[in-house]
Amino acid sequence: MGRTPIAAVAGLAFVAVWIAGATVLADHVRHQNMVVQFAYYAIAGFVWVFPVRWLMFWAAYKR
Repeated sequence: MGRTPIAAVAGLAFVAVWIAGATVLADHVRHQNMVVQFAYYAIAGFVWVFPVRWLMFWAAYKR
């Protein structure tokens, strides 16, 4: 089994867990100040890119 299918399954699982976690945490941020909400949604919407990016590079790396 190559790296690409492993990365695809791991990426989909990570994104599903990230979305679930971000949704649960969003319930706690919902009643906060608008600046706090903006910061939370900006961070939650952007930070997931770094692990997925690393996973894509790992899958594409040829030995």
